[in-house]
Amino acid sequence: MKFIASTLRSLGLVVLTLLLVVTSFLMVAPPAAAETHTVKMGTDTGQLKFVPDTLTIKSGDTVKWVNNKLAPHNAVFDTKDAGLKKLSHKELLFSPGQEFESTFSDVPAGEYSYYCEPHRGAGMAGKIVVEG
Repeated sequence: MKFIASTLRSLGLVVLTLLLVVTSFLMVAPPAAAETHTVKMGTDTGQLKFVPDTLTIKSGDTVKWVNNKLAPHNAVFDTKDAGLKKLSHKELLFSPGQEFESTFSDVPAGEYSYYCEPHRGAGMAGKIVVEG
C-alpha cells in the first residue's frame, strides 16, 4: 500500500512539474516585432498633404516615405533634438515612387511634427506619435 501511495505521489509531482513548465512557455509573450509604416508624400488626387498626416508608431518602428504626386517632396522634423534631426530627409525626391526610410530607434514617447520644405507654406505637414 505504501508503495502505491508513494508512486502516485511521485507521478503527481511529475505531472504538476510538466504542467508548470508548459504553462510558463505559454505565458511568456514574444517581443513585439518592429513594423514598417508607409507615408505617402502627396495624395493620390495631387493635394499637397502627407497620407496619413498623423501616424502612431512604437519606438523601433520604421516609417517609409514614398513620393506620390506633385514633386519635389521631403520630410523635415521640426525639432532642435539632434537625435530626431537625423530622422529628417532634407534631400528632395523628384520622381514618383522614390522613397526613403526613417527608423525611430531609441526615440522617447511623444508627438513629433514634420513638414515638407518646399510645400510648408501650403500646409504640407504631419505628425508622428511614438508610443512607449
